[in-house]
Amino acid sequence: MSHRILITGGLGYIGSHTAVELIENGHEVIIIDNLSNTRIEVLDGIEKITGVRPVFYQTDMRDKAAVKNFFDKEKVDGVIHFSAFKAVGESVHKPLAYYENNLSALIILLQELTQRGIHAFIFSSSCTVYGQADELPITEKAPVKPAESPYGYTKQVGEIIIKDTVRASDLKAIALRYFNPIGAHSSALIGELPLGVPQNLVPFITQTAAGIRHELSVFGNDYPTPDGTAIRDYIHVVDLAKAHIVALERLLTHKNKASYECFNIGTGMGSSVLEIIQTFEKVSGQSLPHKIVDRRPGDVVAAYADTTLANKELGWKAEKTLEEALYSSWKWQQSLR
Repeated sequence: MSHRILITGGLGYIGSHTAVELIENGHEVIIIDNLSNTRIEVLDGIEKITGVRPVFYQTDMRDKAAVKNFFDKEKVDGVIHFSAFKAVGESVHKPLAYYENNLSALIILLQELTQRGIHAFIFSSSCTVYGQADELPITEKAPVKPAESPYGYTKQVGEIIIKDTVRASDLKAIALRYFNPIGAHSSALIGELPLGVPQNLVPFITQTAAGIRHELSVFGNDYPTPDGTAIRDYIHVVDLAKAHIVALERLLTHKNKASYECFNIGTGMGSSVLEIIQTFEKVSGQSLPHKIVDRRPGDVVAAYADTTLANKELGWKAEKTLEEALYSSWKWQQSLR
């Protein structure tokens, strides 16, 4: 059954891939984005892939009057909320910007949804809510420990705000705690498009391989891991986008088992920074100049997911390999030349 779905931050990296998956699953997509960390041309990429150009509003989710005006005009059945700043390292240096942007946008949006009786809400959360977990892989029952960064705190507080809202209203919500999205659509028409210096590993790798960056900085080689570099769970963005579709349809078909649910979205496998570099060099045929520098504030040692709950409840599983993800990232980077 087709539904009208709002994607906030829908021209961003994960949002644009989710828009494609929604359209290909027969849903009508409306996108809000303020273009603070993306470009309007992403809309062209979505249209070229799907043959459908989503309705687009250039709106800042912190603008209460503009958000109200949007909902006065457009009727939607569900919302997937991506609008947020997302870089761990940057959040350490710009904490107030992260708290103001990530939390005020969420509150304004939830006020509109509860007032208008829109019940299906998917929240873009993060494995950063766990801080440095005591046990690996990380399950949803792992304690939410003090976050290592302001970004992580905005996701922790965001989940608390949603839980409290669900208790006090008819809202139904699913938080997807994702690990590290990488890769691009196989068409190379959309992908990760950081403005300025990339804050995430893989776009910095591809830009270094393309000669845009002089060399890659590896933040620390003295972690208690096999090769001394930090370990993360890297998931292909298309697999991640598909998780949003099944989570949304769970709410729209009333299959959810509680008013608020959360699921880890990852591959269940951890890869170190040096392993990522070596795998990229293998699939791209490029030599990657890199140097070891000091650890970065806010980074945890290791994080990878136990995805058993998402596999069982959502019927979802990551399918694409690390090699596929890194190759698609390189193909996307080459298309930008």
